[in-house]
Amino acid sequence: MLPDSFTPIPDLVRAHAQNRAGHPAIIFNDRVISWFDFDRMVDRSSAAFARDGLGKGDVIAIAAAMSPEYLILWIGALRVGLAVAPMASGMLPSALAAMIVDSGAAKIFDDAAISAVGDWWAADGAPYPAITIEPSDPFNLIYSSGTTGTPKGIVQPHSMRWAHVQRGLAQGYGPQSVTLVSTPLYSNTTLVSVFPTLGLGGTLVLLPKFDALSFLELSERHRATHAMLVPLQYARLMALDSFDQFDLSSYQGKFCTSAPFSAALKADVLARWPGGLTEYYGMTEGGGTCILRAHEHPEKLATVGQPAAGSDIRLIDDNGIELLPGETGEVVGRSPAMMIAYHNRAEATAAAEWHDPTGLRFIRTGDIGRFDSEGFLTLVDRKKDMIISGGFNIYPSDLEAVLATHPDVIEAAVVGVDSAWGESPVAFVVAQPGAHRDLMKDWLNERVGSLQRIADLVVVDAIPRSEIGKILKRELKDSYNVSCSAALP
Repeated sequence: MLPDSFTPIPDLVRAHAQNRAGHPAIIFNDRVISWFDFDRMVDRSSAAFARDGLGKGDVIAIAAAMSPEYLILWIGALRVGLAVAPMASGMLPSALAAMIVDSGAAKIFDDAAISAVGDWWAADGAPYPAITIEPSDPFNLIYSSGTTGTPKGIVQPHSMRWAHVQRGLAQGYGPQSVTLVSTPLYSNTTLVSVFPTLGLGGTLVLLPKFDALSFLELSERHRATHAMLVPLQYARLMALDSFDQFDLSSYQGKFCTSAPFSAALKADVLARWPGGLTEYYGMTEGGGTCILRAHEHPEKLATVGQPAAGSDIRLIDDNGIELLPGETGEVVGRSPAMMIAYHNRAEATAAAEWHDPTGLRFIRTGDIGRFDSEGFLTLVDRKKDMIISGGFNIYPSDLEAVLATHPDVIEAAVVGVDSAWGESPVAFVVAQPGAHRDLMKDWLNERVGSLQRIADLVVVDAIPRSEIGKILKRELKDSYNVSCSAALP
């Protein structure tokens, strides 16, 4: 039973260890770690942090592959008042070093340190100071993906994670949950399913590297009930020839976030995969969430749902004026789950905030959207992705949607590149063998408005994506501006 008032996740872990000591907390390959053993190892890591002189207000960084030790260190750090900065170990060394410096991490755990962490832990029963965790205390620094700029450290408080645990109750997480984790632990996408599972006493099954067949095998073997996946993973799973041969009847809830999730793919998941399908729309920064329970609203699959309970979602124009229902504008939101700030970036924090006339603080999403008459939100595009050509606004998503209907187009992304018009739209396409570039370009331009016509179409082997499936449009734009844009009119 979840307490009525704020309870830090390390305290919830302790309660599960006492009340259901032998129940599995984590399954990793052939390892099964009970709640009792998980809590005992958390205590040993807490004592080791205290022994090394770390205390409330300090930060540790973890840049390593998914493992039980990763989570043990995280909860152990929280238990003595530390905040955790999880980072992608696969980044360029210079970028990783910059984030570590920015975080101010007093201790860093890479893969080598994780493998030796058992020797670093303090002995069973070693003491550490009891501290009081306040709701406003930093829980973690999540670094943004950097798809449109330099990654920023997003400071999330304990109250935000507590809100996620509370929301988990409504999504069916509980003591008998079995959550299959197959996205990186440095991503907030992953953590919004990991911490509700831990907070509510379920079981985490860890799959460090996603593979569609392995995911389905583990789902069947462990009778998984919950999973958070990104759209690219859903696409790979549904395309697997053997998908329908697996028994997935144990699933109660499947979730998706982080990238655009097409209505057609949602419909395929609903038709062939038992259990509910829920899409979350929100930001790592917090500030409000929309939820689409696709299984309850199959007629709304082109939307991202309605504002969640406790979320206040509004639309504003370029001047920061709130818009009326039915108008299109930037999405802003507030809720109990909001970041404290961007770490060491006061100006960026201020730029990410909007205040209504009464002074209420909202987080700006950078997304353009509109509400329908029933309060469902449809996203038009990213504000930063919007192309301004000759003074006119062009939304790449409109062009991508048309390209997706071409029989030779497997995948497409449209970006704005430098030109005499300020910017001009250019399409990057993964195409079927034998497809003709100029014919695809002409086909698209015949089907869009004169102001939307693309200046160029580039056939590529793959569209660059982050590890959680976000298209890296900045990479496409930068590469084109360097190599090709001089030829544009």
